[in-house]
Amino acid sequence: MSFTLNSVLITDEIDQKCLDVLKSNGINVVKNTKLSKDELLVEIAKYDGLVVRSATKVTADVIEAATNLKIIGRAGTGVDNIDCDAASRKGIIVMNTPGGNTLSAAEHTCALICASSRHVHQGDRAMKGENWGERKKLMGSELYGKTLAIIGLGRIGKEVALRMQSFGMTTIGFDPIIPGSVSAEFDVEWMKLEDIWPKADYITVHTPLIPQTRNLINDKVFSLCKRGVRVINVARGGIIEEEALLRALESGQCGGAGIDVYSSEPPKDFSLAKHKNVVATPHLGASTVEAQQRVAVEIAEQFVDLVQGKKLFGAVNAPALTNAMDVNTLPWIELGKKLGVVAAAVNDQNQQFSVVLYGSTLGKSAGSYMTAAVLSGLIQNSSFLGAGDSSKLNLVSAPALAKQYGINSTSTYEEKAPAPYNALVSVVFSNGFRVSGTTSGGQALLVEIQNQTFSSPACLCAPVIIFRGNSNSQLIPSVAGALAGAGVTITSLNTSSETDGQKWGVATFATTPSEGCLEALKSLVTAARLIVL
Repeated sequence: MSFTLNSVLITDEIDQKCLDVLKSNGINVVKNTKLSKDELLVEIAKYDGLVVRSATKVTADVIEAATNLKIIGRAGTGVDNIDCDAASRKGIIVMNTPGGNTLSAAEHTCALICASSRHVHQGDRAMKGENWGERKKLMGSELYGKTLAIIGLGRIGKEVALRMQSFGMTTIGFDPIIPGSVSAEFDVEWMKLEDIWPKADYITVHTPLIPQTRNLINDKVFSLCKRGVRVINVARGGIIEEEALLRALESGQCGGAGIDVYSSEPPKDFSLAKHKNVVATPHLGASTVEAQQRVAVEIAEQFVDLVQGKKLFGAVNAPALTNAMDVNTLPWIELGKKLGVVAAAVNDQNQQFSVVLYGSTLGKSAGSYMTAAVLSGLIQNSSFLGAGDSSKLNLVSAPALAKQYGINSTSTYEEKAPAPYNALVSVVFSNGFRVSGTTSGGQALLVEIQNQTFSSPACLCAPVIIFRGNSNSQLIPSVAGALAGAGVTITSLNTSSETDGQKWGVATFATTPSEGCLEALKSLVTAARLIVL
Protein backbone atom coordinates (compact mmCIF):
# COMPACT_ATOMS: atom_id res chain seq x y z
CA MET A 1 0.00 0.00 0.00
CA SER A 2 1.47 3.40 -1.02
CA PHE A 3 0.57 6.99 -0.33
CA THR A 4 1.22 9.93 -2.66
CA LEU A 5 2.75 13.04 -1.11
CA ASN A 6 4.02 15.69 -3.50
CA SER A 7 4.39 18.89 -1.48
CA VAL A 8 4.81 19.67 2.21
CA LEU A 9 4.45 23.01 3.98
CA ILE A 10 6.40 23.64 7.20
CA THR A 11 5.04 26.56 9.25
CA ASP A 12 7.10 26.40 12.46
CA GLU A 13 10.82 26.52 13.15
CA ILE A 14 12.29 23.06 12.77
CA ASP A 15 15.74 21.59 12.31
CA GLN A 16 17.05 21.63 8.74
CA LYS A 17 17.37 17.85 8.82
CA CYS A 18 13.59 17.57 8.42
CA LEU A 19 13.74 19.40 5.09
CA ASP A 20 16.80 17.43 3.99
CA VAL A 21 15.16 14.04 4.58
CA LEU A 22 11.96 15.03 2.75
CA LYS A 23 13.76 16.59 -0.21
CA SER A 24 16.18 13.66 -0.58
CA ASN A 25 13.14 11.43 -1.03
CA GLY A 26 11.63 13.49 -3.82
CA ILE A 27 9.14 15.52 -1.80
CA ASN A 28 8.87 19.24 -2.51
CA VAL A 29 9.18 21.27 0.71
CA VAL A 30 8.34 24.90 1.46
CA LYS A 31 9.19 26.37 4.86
CA ASN A 32 7.35 29.57 5.79
CA THR A 33 7.19 30.44 9.48
CA LYS A 34 5.86 33.98 8.95
CA LEU A 35 2.35 33.16 7.75
CA SER A 36 -0.55 34.93 9.43
CA LYS A 37 -3.73 32.97 10.06
CA ASP A 38 -5.40 34.53 7.01
CA GLU A 39 -2.36 33.81 4.85
CA LEU A 40 -2.27 30.20 6.03
CA LEU A 41 -5.94 29.76 5.08
CA VAL A 42 -5.03 30.68 1.51
CA GLU A 43 -1.65 28.95 1.30
CA ILE A 44 -2.63 25.58 2.77
CA ALA A 45 -4.73 24.62 -0.27
CA LYS A 46 -1.53 24.16 -2.29
CA TYR A 47 -0.14 21.35 -0.17
CA ASP A 48 -0.94 17.74 0.66
CA GLY A 49 1.31 17.62 3.74
CA LEU A 50 1.80 19.97 6.70
CA VAL A 51 4.48 19.89 9.41
CA VAL A 52 4.08 21.97 12.58
CA ARG A 53 5.47 22.17 16.07
CA SER A 54 3.43 23.91 18.78
CA ALA A 55 3.17 27.47 17.47
CA THR A 56 0.86 26.88 14.50
CA LYS A 57 -2.76 26.29 15.47
CA VAL A 58 -4.28 23.89 12.97
CA THR A 59 -7.90 24.77 13.63
CA ALA A 60 -11.06 23.49 11.97
CA ASP A 61 -11.16 26.41 9.53
CA VAL A 62 -7.56 25.76 8.47
CA ILE A 63 -8.40 22.10 7.89
CA GLU A 64 -11.53 23.03 5.93
CA ALA A 65 -9.44 25.30 3.71
CA ALA A 66 -6.90 22.50 3.15
CA THR A 67 -8.60 21.02 0.11
CA ASN A 68 -5.66 18.76 -0.81
CA LEU A 69 -4.25 17.98 2.62
CA LYS A 70 -3.66 14.30 3.42
CA ILE A 71 -1.43 14.40 6.48
CA ILE A 72 -0.50 16.71 9.35
CA GLY A 73 2.73 15.96 11.17
CA ARG A 74 3.47 17.32 14.64
CA ALA A 75 7.21 17.37 15.30
CA GLY A 76 6.73 16.63 18.99
CA THR A 77 4.41 14.73 21.26
CA GLY A 78 1.22 16.68 21.98
CA VAL A 79 -1.34 17.36 19.27
CA ASP A 80 -3.57 19.74 21.24
CA ASN A 81 -2.76 22.52 18.73
CA ILE A 82 -4.42 20.41 16.01
CA ASP A 83 -8.18 19.87 15.68
CA CYS A 84 -7.95 16.09 15.34
CA ASP A 85 -11.72 15.66 15.08
CA ALA A 86 -11.94 18.04 12.13
CA ALA A 87 -8.97 16.30 10.49
CA SER A 88 -10.55 12.88 10.98
CA ARG A 89 -13.83 14.00 9.42
CA LYS A 90 -11.89 14.99 6.29
CA GLY A 91 -9.86 11.78 6.27
CA ILE A 92 -6.60 13.59 7.10
CA ILE A 93 -3.99 11.63 9.05
CA VAL A 94 -2.61 13.34 12.17
CA MET A 95 0.72 11.97 13.36
CA ASN A 96 3.23 12.91 16.03
CA THR A 97 6.69 11.78 17.10
CA PRO A 98 5.92 10.09 20.41
CA GLY A 99 9.48 9.14 21.27
CA GLY A 100 11.51 12.08 20.04
CA ASN A 101 11.17 14.26 23.15
CA THR A 102 11.27 11.46 25.70
CA LEU A 103 14.77 11.86 27.11
CA SER A 104 14.74 15.64 27.10
CA ALA A 105 11.37 15.84 28.85
CA ALA A 106 12.42 13.23 31.39
CA GLU A 107 15.69 15.05 32.15
CA HIS A 108 13.90 18.37 32.54
CA THR A 109 11.44 16.76 34.94
CA CYS A 110 14.30 15.43 37.04
CA ALA A 111 15.99 18.84 36.98
CA LEU A 112 12.83 20.51 38.32
CA ILE A 113 12.47 17.89 41.06
CA CYS A 114 16.05 18.52 42.18
CA ALA A 115 15.75 22.31 41.89
CA SER A 116 12.53 22.37 43.88
CA SER A 117 13.89 20.19 46.67
CA ARG A 118 16.93 22.45 47.22
CA HIS A 119 15.47 25.88 46.38
CA VAL A 120 18.00 26.29 43.57
CA HIS A 121 15.93 29.01 41.90
CA GLN A 122 15.71 31.09 45.08
CA GLY A 123 19.41 30.66 45.78
CA ASP A 124 20.23 31.81 42.27
CA ARG A 125 18.10 34.93 42.68
CA ALA A 126 19.72 35.66 46.06
CA MET A 127 23.21 35.51 44.62
CA LYS A 128 22.31 37.70 41.69
CA GLY A 129 20.94 40.16 44.23
CA GLU A 130 24.15 39.93 46.30
CA ASN A 131 22.04 38.64 49.20
CA TRP A 132 24.26 36.02 50.86
CA GLY A 133 22.18 36.08 54.03
CA GLU A 134 19.20 34.57 52.19
CA ARG A 135 20.87 31.15 52.48
CA LYS A 136 19.53 30.77 56.02
CA LYS A 137 15.97 30.65 54.67
CA LEU A 138 16.72 28.10 51.98
CA MET A 139 16.90 24.86 53.92
CA GLY A 140 16.14 22.04 51.49
CA SER A 141 15.42 18.35 51.79
CA GLU A 142 17.06 15.23 50.41
CA LEU A 143 15.39 13.15 47.76
CA TYR A 144 16.78 9.95 49.25
CA GLY A 145 14.02 7.91 50.88
CA LYS A 146 11.22 10.11 49.52
CA THR A 147 8.29 8.77 47.51
CA LEU A 148 7.82 9.98 43.94
CA ALA A 149 4.37 9.44 42.41
CA ILE A 150 4.37 9.28 38.62
CA ILE A 151 1.00 9.82 36.94
CA GLY A 152 1.40 8.39 33.45
CA LEU A 153 3.81 5.49 33.06
CA GLY A 154 4.56 5.71 29.36
CA ARG A 155 7.92 6.50 27.80
CA ILE A 156 8.63 9.68 29.75
CA GLY A 157 7.21 8.44 33.04
CA LYS A 158 9.38 5.33 32.82
CA GLU A 159 12.55 7.33 32.12
CA VAL A 160 11.82 9.67 35.04
CA ALA A 161 11.37 6.66 37.33
CA LEU A 162 14.66 5.09 36.32
CA ARG A 163 16.57 8.33 36.88
CA MET A 164 15.01 9.26 40.21
CA GLN A 165 15.49 5.75 41.55
CA SER A 166 19.22 6.45 41.33
CA PHE A 167 18.63 9.18 43.93
CA GLY A 168 17.16 6.57 46.26
CA MET A 169 13.53 7.58 45.71
CA THR A 170 10.68 5.08 46.04
CA THR A 171 8.59 5.22 42.87
CA ILE A 172 4.86 4.57 42.74
CA GLY A 173 2.51 5.40 39.90
CA PHE A 174 -0.72 5.13 37.99
CA ASP A 175 -1.60 4.60 34.33
CA PRO A 176 -5.01 3.56 32.97
CA ILE A 177 -3.42 1.46 30.23
CA ILE A 178 -0.10 0.18 31.56
CA PRO A 179 -0.74 -2.51 34.21
CA GLY A 180 1.17 -3.13 37.39
CA SER A 181 2.88 -6.19 35.91
CA VAL A 182 4.56 -3.93 33.35
CA SER A 183 5.40 -1.02 35.70
CA ALA A 184 6.96 -3.52 38.12
CA GLU A 185 9.56 -4.27 35.44
CA PHE A 186 10.98 -0.78 35.99
CA ASP A 187 10.39 -0.80 39.76
CA VAL A 188 7.26 1.34 39.90
CA GLU A 189 4.51 0.07 42.16
CA TRP A 190 1.15 0.57 40.40
CA MET A 191 -1.55 2.05 42.62
CA LYS A 192 -4.98 3.57 42.29
CA LEU A 193 -5.00 7.37 42.34
CA GLU A 194 -6.83 7.54 45.66
CA ASP A 195 -4.07 5.42 47.22
CA ILE A 196 -1.29 7.49 45.70
CA TRP A 197 -2.18 10.95 46.99
CA PRO A 198 -1.55 10.32 50.74
CA LYS A 199 1.74 8.51 50.08
CA ALA A 200 3.48 10.93 47.72
CA ASP A 201 6.19 13.39 48.70
CA TYR A 202 6.54 14.44 45.06
CA ILE A 203 4.02 14.10 42.22
CA THR A 204 4.95 14.39 38.55
CA VAL A 205 2.41 14.16 35.72
CA HIS A 206 3.10 12.66 32.30
CA THR A 207 -0.27 12.36 30.58
CA PRO A 208 -1.90 13.98 27.56
CA LEU A 209 -4.37 16.80 28.20
CA ILE A 210 -7.75 15.18 27.60
CA PRO A 211 -11.10 15.67 29.35
CA GLN A 212 -10.21 12.94 31.85
CA THR A 213 -6.93 14.62 32.85
CA ARG A 214 -7.91 18.31 32.78
CA ASN A 215 -7.58 19.67 36.34
CA LEU A 216 -6.62 16.18 37.49
CA ILE A 217 -4.75 17.67 40.43
CA ASN A 218 -7.12 20.12 42.09
CA ASP A 219 -8.19 21.41 45.50
CA LYS A 220 -9.64 18.05 46.51
CA VAL A 221 -6.48 16.17 45.54
CA PHE A 222 -4.23 18.62 47.39
CA SER A 223 -6.38 18.11 50.50
CA LEU A 224 -5.70 14.37 50.30
CA CYS A 225 -1.93 14.80 50.00
CA LYS A 226 0.75 15.11 52.66
CA ARG A 227 1.28 18.66 53.82
CA GLY A 228 4.22 20.09 51.89
CA VAL A 229 3.83 17.80 48.85
CA ARG A 230 5.68 19.04 45.77
CA VAL A 231 4.30 18.80 42.23
CA ILE A 232 5.97 18.84 38.81
CA ASN A 233 4.37 19.41 35.39
CA VAL A 234 6.43 19.05 32.22
CA ALA A 235 3.51 17.48 30.32
CA ARG A 236 0.64 19.81 29.45
CA GLY A 237 -0.75 22.93 31.08
CA GLY A 238 -4.14 22.32 32.65
CA ILE A 239 -3.43 18.89 34.12
CA ILE A 240 -2.66 20.63 37.41
CA GLU A 241 -5.33 23.24 38.08
CA GLU A 242 -3.30 26.44 38.35
CA GLU A 243 -5.63 28.33 40.70
CA ALA A 244 -5.77 25.32 43.03
CA LEU A 245 -1.98 25.03 42.96
CA LEU A 246 -1.57 28.69 43.85
CA ARG A 247 -3.97 28.29 46.78
CA ALA A 248 -2.08 25.20 47.98
CA LEU A 249 1.24 27.04 47.75
CA GLU A 250 -0.10 29.98 49.73
CA SER A 251 -1.48 27.72 52.47
CA GLY A 252 1.63 25.57 52.64
CA GLN A 253 -0.28 22.42 51.68
CA CYS A 254 1.97 22.35 48.62
CA GLY A 255 5.61 22.93 49.53
CA GLY A 256 6.84 23.70 46.04
CA ALA A 257 6.30 23.17 42.35
CA GLY A 258 8.25 22.82 39.14
CA ILE A 259 6.15 24.12 36.26
CA ASP A 260 7.18 24.09 32.61
CA VAL A 261 3.75 24.21 30.92
CA TYR A 262 0.72 26.45 31.40
CA SER A 263 -2.98 26.44 30.61
CA SER A 264 -2.36 29.29 28.19
CA GLU A 265 1.02 29.98 26.65
CA PRO A 266 2.36 32.51 27.18
CA PRO A 267 0.49 32.78 30.50
CA LYS A 268 -2.07 35.53 30.77
CA ASP A 269 -1.33 35.75 34.49
CA PHE A 270 2.22 35.21 35.78
CA SER A 271 1.21 34.95 39.45
CA LEU A 272 2.00 31.24 39.60
CA ALA A 273 5.35 31.60 37.83
CA LYS A 274 6.34 34.44 40.18
CA HIS A 275 5.56 32.52 43.38
CA LYS A 276 8.68 32.12 45.49
CA ASN A 277 8.22 28.36 45.82
CA VAL A 278 7.77 27.72 42.12
CA VAL A 279 10.58 26.83 39.72
CA ALA A 280 9.11 28.12 36.47
CA THR A 281 10.44 27.54 32.97
CA PRO A 282 8.87 28.62 29.64
CA HIS A 283 7.98 25.23 28.12
CA LEU A 284 11.54 23.95 27.82
CA GLY A 285 10.85 20.24 28.21
CA ALA A 286 11.73 19.45 24.62
CA SER A 287 14.10 22.36 24.11
CA THR A 288 17.37 20.55 23.58
CA VAL A 289 19.42 20.40 20.43
CA GLU A 290 19.18 16.62 20.47
CA ALA A 291 15.41 16.48 20.89
CA GLN A 292 14.77 19.01 18.15
CA GLN A 293 16.99 17.16 15.73
CA ARG A 294 15.38 13.89 16.71
CA VAL A 295 11.77 14.99 16.19
CA ALA A 296 12.68 16.75 12.94
CA VAL A 297 14.22 13.62 11.49
CA GLU A 298 11.53 11.33 12.89
CA ILE A 299 8.57 13.25 11.46
CA ALA A 300 10.26 13.40 8.06
CA GLU A 301 11.09 9.69 8.13
CA GLN A 302 7.52 8.87 9.15
CA PHE A 303 6.25 10.82 6.12
CA VAL A 304 8.69 8.99 3.85
CA ASP A 305 7.84 5.56 5.28
CA LEU A 306 4.17 6.24 4.56
CA VAL A 307 4.88 7.39 1.01
CA GLN A 308 6.97 4.27 0.37
CA GLY A 309 4.30 2.01 1.82
CA LYS A 310 6.58 0.66 4.55
CA LYS A 311 4.55 1.56 7.64
CA LEU A 312 2.43 4.21 9.30
CA PHE A 313 3.90 5.14 12.68
CA GLY A 314 2.78 7.82 15.12
CA ALA A 315 -0.73 8.26 13.68
CA VAL A 316 -3.05 9.37 16.47
CA ASN A 317 -6.33 9.10 14.55
CA ALA A 318 -5.85 6.21 12.11
CA PRO A 319 -5.70 2.74 13.73
CA ALA A 320 -7.31 1.09 10.69
CA LEU A 321 -4.95 2.75 8.21
CA THR A 322 -1.98 1.89 10.41
CA ASN A 323 -2.96 -1.77 10.28
CA ALA A 324 -3.69 -1.56 6.56
CA MET A 325 0.04 -0.97 6.08
CA ASP A 326 0.73 -4.42 7.58
CA VAL A 327 0.66 -7.27 5.06
CA ASN A 328 -0.75 -9.58 7.73
CA THR A 329 -3.74 -7.43 8.63
CA LEU A 330 -4.45 -5.79 5.25
CA PRO A 331 -6.55 -8.74 3.96
CA TRP A 332 -8.74 -8.49 7.07
CA ILE A 333 -9.13 -4.73 6.60
CA GLU A 334 -10.26 -5.38 3.03
CA LEU A 335 -12.65 -8.06 4.24
CA GLY A 336 -14.20 -5.65 6.75
CA LYS A 337 -14.74 -3.01 4.07
CA LYS A 338 -16.36 -5.53 1.73
CA LEU A 339 -18.66 -6.90 4.43
CA GLY A 340 -19.76 -3.30 5.02
CA VAL A 341 -20.44 -2.84 1.31
CA VAL A 342 -22.49 -6.05 1.19
CA ALA A 343 -24.49 -5.07 4.27
CA ALA A 344 -25.29 -1.64 2.85
CA ALA A 345 -26.54 -3.28 -0.37
CA VAL A 346 -28.85 -5.90 1.13
CA ASN A 347 -29.79 -4.65 4.61
CA ASP A 348 -31.96 -1.56 5.04
CA GLN A 349 -31.30 -0.91 8.75
CA ASN A 350 -27.64 -0.06 9.26
CA GLN A 351 -27.73 2.46 12.13
CA GLN A 352 -26.38 0.06 14.75
CA PHE A 353 -24.14 -2.98 14.53
CA SER A 354 -21.47 -4.98 16.30
CA VAL A 355 -18.36 -6.51 14.80
CA VAL A 356 -17.72 -9.95 16.29
CA LEU A 357 -14.16 -11.22 15.89
CA TYR A 358 -13.53 -14.94 16.18
CA GLY A 359 -10.11 -16.59 16.54
CA SER A 360 -6.70 -15.70 17.91
CA THR A 361 -5.46 -14.70 14.44
CA LEU A 362 -7.24 -11.38 14.93
CA GLY A 363 -7.20 -10.89 18.70
CA LYS A 364 -8.97 -8.37 20.91
CA SER A 365 -7.02 -5.37 19.64
CA ALA A 366 -8.42 -5.82 16.11
CA GLY A 367 -11.79 -4.38 17.18
CA SER A 368 -10.94 -0.73 16.54
CA TYR A 369 -9.52 -1.13 13.06
CA MET A 370 -12.01 -3.77 11.92
CA THR A 371 -14.91 -1.57 13.01
CA ALA A 372 -13.44 1.33 11.03
CA ALA A 373 -13.04 -0.94 8.01
CA VAL A 374 -16.69 -2.10 8.16
CA LEU A 375 -17.83 1.51 8.57
CA SER A 376 -15.90 2.66 5.50
CA GLY A 377 -17.61 0.00 3.36
CA LEU A 378 -21.00 0.57 4.93
CA ILE A 379 -20.96 4.34 4.40
CA GLN A 380 -19.52 4.00 0.89
CA ASN A 381 -22.61 2.19 -0.35
CA SER A 382 -25.26 3.83 1.80
CA SER A 383 -27.60 6.76 1.58
CA PHE A 384 -25.76 8.49 4.43
CA LEU A 385 -22.89 9.64 2.24
CA GLY A 386 -23.70 12.83 0.40
CA ALA A 387 -22.18 13.53 -2.96
CA GLY A 388 -19.90 16.16 -1.43
CA ASP A 389 -18.54 13.76 1.15
CA SER A 390 -17.36 10.90 -1.07
CA SER A 391 -13.82 12.24 -1.43
CA LYS A 392 -13.48 12.43 2.36
CA LEU A 393 -14.30 8.78 2.98
CA ASN A 394 -11.38 6.56 3.99
CA LEU A 395 -10.24 4.50 6.95
CA VAL A 396 -9.40 7.68 8.87
CA SER A 397 -12.69 9.49 8.33
CA ALA A 398 -15.12 6.57 8.51
CA PRO A 399 -15.48 6.49 12.34
CA ALA A 400 -15.87 10.28 12.51
CA LEU A 401 -18.41 10.35 9.67
CA ALA A 402 -20.32 7.46 11.27
CA LYS A 403 -20.63 9.47 14.47
CA GLN A 404 -21.87 12.43 12.44
CA TYR A 405 -24.47 10.25 10.70
CA GLY A 406 -25.60 8.63 13.94
CA ILE A 407 -24.24 5.15 13.20
CA ASN A 408 -23.34 3.30 16.39
CA SER A 409 -20.90 0.41 16.41
CA THR A 410 -19.20 -1.87 18.92
CA SER A 411 -16.90 -4.87 18.76
CA THR A 412 -16.55 -8.10 20.70
CA TYR A 413 -14.05 -10.93 20.63
CA GLU A 414 -14.38 -14.70 20.88
CA GLU A 415 -11.17 -16.68 21.17
CA LYS A 416 -12.47 -19.72 19.30
CA ALA A 417 -13.81 -19.45 15.75
CA PRO A 418 -16.73 -21.63 14.63
CA ALA A 419 -15.64 -24.71 12.69
CA PRO A 420 -14.19 -25.11 10.14
CA TYR A 421 -12.58 -21.64 10.29
CA ASN A 422 -9.50 -20.51 12.21
CA ALA A 423 -10.70 -16.91 12.11
CA LEU A 424 -14.00 -15.28 11.20
CA VAL A 425 -15.51 -11.78 11.19
CA SER A 426 -19.25 -11.30 11.66
CA VAL A 427 -21.15 -8.02 11.42
CA VAL A 428 -24.41 -8.22 13.35
CA PHE A 429 -27.00 -5.46 12.99
CA SER A 430 -29.69 -4.44 15.48
CA ASN A 431 -32.44 -5.82 13.22
CA GLY A 432 -30.85 -9.28 13.36
CA PHE A 433 -29.20 -9.14 9.94
CA ARG A 434 -25.81 -10.84 9.94
CA VAL A 435 -23.02 -11.11 7.40
CA SER A 436 -19.80 -13.06 7.99
CA GLY A 437 -16.54 -13.62 6.17
CA THR A 438 -12.97 -14.84 6.38
CA THR A 439 -9.80 -14.59 4.30
CA SER A 440 -7.77 -17.14 2.39
CA GLY A 441 -4.70 -16.48 0.27
CA GLY A 442 -5.21 -12.77 0.76
CA GLN A 443 -8.74 -12.87 -0.66
CA ALA A 444 -11.96 -11.86 1.10
CA LEU A 445 -14.52 -14.65 1.29
CA LEU A 446 -18.21 -14.38 2.12
CA VAL A 447 -19.18 -17.17 4.53
CA GLU A 448 -22.78 -16.37 5.43
CA ILE A 449 -25.63 -13.94 5.02
CA GLN A 450 -28.43 -13.82 7.57
CA ASN A 451 -27.26 -17.05 9.22
CA GLN A 452 -27.40 -18.90 5.91
CA THR A 453 -23.96 -20.34 5.21
CA PHE A 454 -22.31 -20.95 1.87
CA SER A 455 -21.03 -24.52 1.52
CA SER A 456 -18.20 -23.05 -0.54
CA PRO A 457 -17.37 -19.50 0.62
CA ALA A 458 -18.04 -16.90 -2.08
CA CYS A 459 -15.13 -14.77 -3.27
CA LEU A 460 -15.56 -11.02 -2.78
CA CYS A 461 -12.70 -10.17 -5.11
CA ALA A 462 -14.54 -9.05 -8.23
CA PRO A 463 -17.82 -7.39 -9.27
CA VAL A 464 -20.62 -9.46 -7.79
CA ILE A 465 -24.34 -9.83 -7.99
CA ILE A 466 -25.89 -10.96 -4.72
CA PHE A 467 -29.37 -12.40 -5.12
CA ARG A 468 -32.02 -14.20 -3.10
CA GLY A 469 -34.41 -16.69 -4.61
CA ASN A 470 -36.62 -19.74 -4.08
CA SER A 471 -34.70 -22.86 -3.19
CA ASN A 472 -35.21 -25.34 -6.02
CA SER A 473 -33.09 -27.36 -8.39
CA GLN A 474 -33.57 -24.82 -11.19
CA LEU A 475 -32.27 -21.76 -9.29
CA ILE A 476 -28.61 -22.02 -10.32
CA PRO A 477 -29.17 -23.16 -13.93
CA SER A 478 -31.77 -20.47 -14.57
CA VAL A 479 -29.64 -17.69 -13.02
CA ALA A 480 -26.56 -18.85 -14.94
CA GLY A 481 -28.50 -19.02 -18.18
CA ALA A 482 -30.04 -15.57 -17.75
CA LEU A 483 -26.68 -13.97 -17.00
CA ALA A 484 -25.02 -15.70 -19.95
CA GLY A 485 -27.86 -14.48 -22.13
CA ALA A 486 -27.19 -10.94 -20.92
CA GLY A 487 -23.69 -11.24 -22.35
CA VAL A 488 -21.50 -11.57 -19.23
CA THR A 489 -18.99 -14.26 -18.31
CA ILE A 490 -19.54 -15.77 -14.87
CA THR A 491 -16.38 -16.75 -12.98
CA SER A 492 -18.14 -18.33 -9.99
CA LEU A 493 -21.66 -18.98 -8.73
CA ASN A 494 -22.33 -19.97 -5.11
CA THR A 495 -25.51 -20.49 -3.12
CA SER A 496 -26.16 -20.66 0.61
CA SER A 497 -28.09 -23.02 2.82
CA GLU A 498 -31.87 -22.78 2.77
CA THR A 499 -34.15 -20.93 5.22
CA ASP A 500 -37.93 -20.70 4.73
CA GLY A 501 -37.56 -21.97 1.18
CA GLN A 502 -35.11 -19.20 0.23
CA LYS A 503 -31.40 -19.18 -0.63
CA TRP A 504 -28.80 -16.47 -1.05
CA GLY A 505 -26.58 -16.57 -4.12
CA VAL A 506 -23.39 -14.81 -5.19
CA ALA A 507 -22.24 -14.56 -8.79
CA THR A 508 -18.82 -13.12 -9.68
CA PHE A 509 -17.69 -11.84 -13.05
CA ALA A 510 -14.51 -11.10 -14.98
CA THR A 511 -15.86 -7.66 -15.95
CA THR A 512 -18.45 -5.41 -14.36
CA PRO A 513 -21.95 -6.50 -15.45
CA SER A 514 -24.49 -3.96 -16.59
CA GLU A 515 -27.78 -3.09 -14.96
CA GLY A 516 -29.32 -5.19 -17.73
CA CYS A 517 -28.12 -8.28 -15.88
CA LEU A 518 -30.31 -7.36 -12.94
CA GLU A 519 -33.23 -6.90 -15.32
CA ALA A 520 -32.59 -10.41 -16.69
CA LEU A 521 -32.87 -11.84 -13.17
CA LYS A 522 -36.08 -10.05 -12.16
CA SER A 523 -38.43 -12.89 -12.97
CA LEU A 524 -36.13 -15.54 -11.48
CA VAL A 525 -35.22 -14.21 -8.02
CA THR A 526 -36.92 -12.25 -5.26
CA ALA A 527 -34.08 -9.71 -4.94
CA ALA A 528 -30.77 -8.92 -6.65
CA ARG A 529 -28.06 -6.30 -6.08
CA LEU A 530 -25.04 -5.43 -8.22
CA ILE A 531 -22.01 -4.62 -6.05
CA VAL A 532 -18.70 -3.30 -7.36
CA LEU A 533 -16.09 -4.09 -4.72
